[in-house]
Amino acid sequence: MKKLILFSLVGLCMLSCKTEPRTDYVINGTAKGLYNGIRVYLNTMDERGRMTAIDTAIVMNENFVLNGKVEYPSLLYLTVNGLNGRLPLMIGNYDMTLNIDNKIFDNSVLEGSKPHDILSNFNAELTNLKEKLNSASEDLRKSTFLRDTVYIEKDKATVEKLSRELTELPYKFIEDNSSSYGILPILKNQLFARDLDPEKFIAVYDKIDNALKNTSEGKSLQVRIQQVKAQLEAQKATAIGAKAPEFSAPTPDGNTLALSEVVKKSEITIIDFWAAWCGPCRRENPNVVSVYNDYHNKGLEIIGVGLDGRRGQQNPKEAWIKAIETDKLNWHQVSNLRYFDDIARLYNVNSIPSMFILDSNGKIIAKNLRGIALRNKISELLD
Repeated sequence: MKKLILFSLVGLCMLSCKTEPRTDYVINGTAKGLYNGIRVYLNTMDERGRMTAIDTAIVMNENFVLNGKVEYPSLLYLTVNGLNGRLPLMIGNYDMTLNIDNKIFDNSVLEGSKPHDILSNFNAELTNLKEKLNSASEDLRKSTFLRDTVYIEKDKATVEKLSRELTELPYKFIEDNSSSYGILPILKNQLFARDLDPEKFIAVYDKIDNALKNTSEGKSLQVRIQQVKAQLEAQKATAIGAKAPEFSAPTPDGNTLALSEVVKKSEITIIDFWAAWCGPCRRENPNVVSVYNDYHNKGLEIIGVGLDGRRGQQNPKEAWIKAIETDKLNWHQVSNLRYFDDIARLYNVNSIPSMFILDSNGKIIAKNLRGIALRNKISELLD
């Protein structure tokens, strides 16, 4: 019985002595070669790259201490008076050490933050892959210059392989570390990358922990993801072979015209997104006028969708109607006069001029043809 009581007491002691998670961060910094009195700052950074200091310390005897709280592990930036640049750090409520390299600031080392380790490992792999790809691309350039067909094929295969690995790396890192706050900066960079694969990103994002999704960064990403999803749906809805989405909007005289009303009266319909303020649109208009005049009697109809109404435009409706008259656009015209409005988003139109060619059933058969390419296509369809 005494032994049982003793073991119970030991167990209670172990439970009571269990280390509680920190509720604040401590960064014990070493700054060899930095003079007493130099200030060290820990900063947040907004979307415009502006930094705001949330903590500061003074170097004394080549040491400093930063102490504060963060809601969750976050990407912060360390700056030091007298040193160029800023040091990205994933800071959580941990006990950490930081060794400042005053010669090469980027070589400074933070220890004690697992999210920081994950982000650092990603950046190291990314840098390594980019260096390999640059080297392989240079090899391919040389073999191409020498017309060495054997090495051209070999080098081309290497470049393609490394390019695929570089594209896949962020997604792989996110999947492998789906519960770590260290992937939040990777997610953000990937979501705004030019070569974003929307479907792949959404699939990977859906797998990350809800704790990450519920951070302020995660919620901000969700807003952008909804936009990406809408664009993805618009891309599918306006793909070649898809039935053109229905829309209606006011005409210059104030009536409402629907796309379906135009399609049912034509053999071929062109939806032409343009605006009075758009120089490239206005320069292309004479070509569209010429095509319309030559093929209208053979069944060609055009419905222009004006994207006037951008910020700062004086009297959008007047500008829209004047441009129609000046450019002699004698076909159907509609506009909500709200710049890139719901119709533009429905068709995933992000720039103009933009054009969709429909058959008699309203199916999209071609997109964004201009100049002689437009005339050749309409000739192919109606001659």
